[in-house]
This record gives sequence, structure tokens and C-alpha cells, in this order.
Amino acid sequence: MTSTPRLASVLATSEWRARALAHLERVQRWTLPHRERHARREAHPVYDFLFQYYAYSAGRLEAWHPAPHELLEDTPDARERFHGPAYRTDGGVIGRDARALPLASRERLGNVVRVLTATRGRPANFGCFGLHEWAMVFRGHDVRHAGIAPLRLPQAQVDDLVMSRPVLCSHYDAFRFFAPDAKPLNRVQLTRASREELEQPGCIHANMDLYRWAQSAMPWIGSDLLWHCFELAAALRTLDMQASPYDFSALGFEPVRVETPEGREIYQQRQRELSARAGVLRDQLIEVVGALLAPPTTHEGRDDGLGDG
Repeated sequence: MTSTPRLASVLATSEWRARALAHLERVQRWTLPHRERHARREAHPVYDFLFQYYAYSAGRLEAWHPAPHELLEDTPDARERFHGPAYRTDGGVIGRDARALPLASRERLGNVVRVLTATRGRPANFGCFGLHEWAMVFRGHDVRHAGIAPLRLPQAQVDDLVMSRPVLCSHYDAFRFFAPDAKPLNRVQLTRASREELEQPGCIHANMDLYRWAQSAMPWIGSDLLWHCFELAAALRTLDMQASPYDFSALGFEPVRVETPEGREIYQQRQRELSARAGVLRDQLIEVVGALLAPPTTHEGRDDGLGDG
């Protein structure tokens, strides 16, 4: 897909400082409680996942970067905060220097675009009903949150649900944590080698992973897109745990009872809504990262919004 590059805009110092402060405030609603829990050595079985599985530090998430088409007014403050190798200064403005992107990073981001594009092109499956979490604790295997949240149902009922319904997990990083006895029950036997061939846009884990792909493209894509991917991942993680066999009601998470027809209907409706949000973000990531990797165009001596320095 070929997209028309957005015209560059220059942010005055007052503008980017306000944007950076607004970003910090919205992010710290998540990062400050996370730091406080960490200091108390207190685990949060729902939200810790966003900072542990997705190993992007709270400090990096808090740091603001402009969108790719945004340049910054050249000031000592801006130079101190936005510098090489990702940024360069020319003609009174500071912007990203795509030529500084190492070959290894280009290859990695090219793979990201390939995975995202392939996932977008596949039909979405909304029939899994979150049973991957149930398959992980099948027959009492690795009930990892037992010290914080008990199972909502007796183990025998958890096992009965896993055996009574199709298990349709398409995400390798969820499947690999299945109990050994549950893996043969999955409709497809997933492997590390085939993981990318089966990613599909209805999968809540594939959609959570948009946050991983956004991380890998920082600071080039800007903090707004990163934040929207984080926000989506948080909503998906919440649904994932609400639909799990664990009882997180003491932490304020009411269960989505996928063991019932009513619960499965609620799960699927929310899954579809979140998948639609993910589709928009996936398109944006493909466009922005694809533009970063495209050969530079030169207009009147200016390249990527900046001159040759």
C-alpha cells in the first residue's frame, strides 16, 4: 500500500512541552501505581503483564516523542532532549533522521510490517472464547495466580469446560503455556516456526502484541501511537483475565463467565469491539513504519523534512 506522506509541521517549544506533559500525566496513571506496587513487592496479576511480558520500562513509556511528521523548534531545551542518533538539527528545526536507522533495525522493522500486513489480510476468528487461560490450568497444571486469586470453579468443572468445547487458540505464545494434557485438544498444533503463519486479527493476544510492535519502532513512530497501543493492550488484558478461570473480583474485575452462553456472547462482543480498534492501529503501524523504511524522497534540497545539514 502506498500512502501520501503527511506535510511536516513545526511545533513551538510551548506546544511540544504541553504535549509532553499531557503524555506524562496520562501514562503516569499506570506507571506510578506500578512503581508503588513494585516498591512494596506487591504483584498485580492483571496489570503486571503489561510491564513484564512487554518488557518496556515505565520510564521509556513516559518519555514523549513527536509524531513522524512533526518537527521541533530548535532550542537548547529541545536539543538536550531530542538528539542523535534518531534526531538531527538543521535549518532551525529538529526532526528524526531516518538515515540513522541501522540496517539491523531496518530488517527488524521490515519483518514487523510483514507480520502486521499478513495478519491484517487473514479472516478474523471470534470463536476462541478465551479458553487458552483455562487450558493453562487444565488438570491443575500451573495455577499461577492461586496465591492471589482462586479459581472461580472447582478444578473438575474447569477441566470439563476445556474438554467439552473446541479449543481454538491461534497464538503460539499463549499455546506454549498450555498444560501438556491440554495441548492435543487445540485444533491446531502451534509451533515457533509456524507462529506467524496463523496470526489473525480476531486474536486478543495478536492484538495485544501491537504494543510490542509499537515498542520496537520507537522513537520513530511517536508516543501518541505507542500510547494508543498500550491502552488497547490494557483493555485486552483486562478482558483476557475477566474471562479466565480465576476470580479477580476482589481486585475489581467482574468475571466474564465464558462457561455460560451469556458469558460467551459478552466475550465475543467485546472481542469484536477491541479487534476493530486494533485494526485501526494495525493500519497506522503499517503505514508509519512502512513510510520510515521507504526510500527517501528529496524536494528542493530537503530530505525527510530536514536538509543535509
